[in-house]
Amino acid sequence: MAEYEACIMGIWAAIERKIKILEVYGDSVLVIYQLKGEWETRDPKLIRYLKLVLELIQEFDSITFQYLPRDENQMADALATLASMIKVNKSGDMKPIQINIYETPAPCYSIKEEKNDDHPWYQDILRHVKNREYPDHATENDKRRLRRLAIDYILDGEILYKRGKNQVLLRCMDAVEAKKILKEVHEGICRTYANGFTMAK
Repeated sequence: MAEYEACIMGIWAAIERKIKILEVYGDSVLVIYQLKGEWETRDPKLIRYLKLVLELIQEFDSITFQYLPRDENQMADALATLASMIKVNKSGDMKPIQINIYETPAPCYSIKEEKNDDHPWYQDILRHVKNREYPDHATENDKRRLRRLAIDYILDGEILYKRGKNQVLLRCMDAVEAKKILKEVHEGICRTYANGFTMAK
């Protein structure tokens, strides 16, 4: 949602300045491809943002959306940080801001230790597929349901896969791993996904 909000703020700023031809560059694969109409979204929150952007772009004679990976878009990160620290006085004149570009980046990284997900959603299925075990307090109905669920799952070494309707194996992952992959996709580290429509669903 933050990526959509940043895009909307930029488009509003262009409308206020009566700009009629606009090129929008963004480092969120998801947002850019949804705005280009190549991916669809079913998330109600994102749909509201998408509708607002589609209304705003009617103000332009021409507007294009281009994906630009974050590692090629360092100036945008710097400007976004700077913009969040400045209070704009609409009644007065804005003083110019001097920006210095240093040849070598500052050796500073924000590293957060990720916590392991000890109880992933598929834990009971994994135990049943691997050892034919049931949860401690499972009723007969629970056991029957688990057996029915486990039919669609395959274990390869320590990795659990679910067999999709088209026979494609889908890797099961915990919350930490899923968030990491989504973050990498949104930041463009994984580049564009080959089948964007399937991913957007």
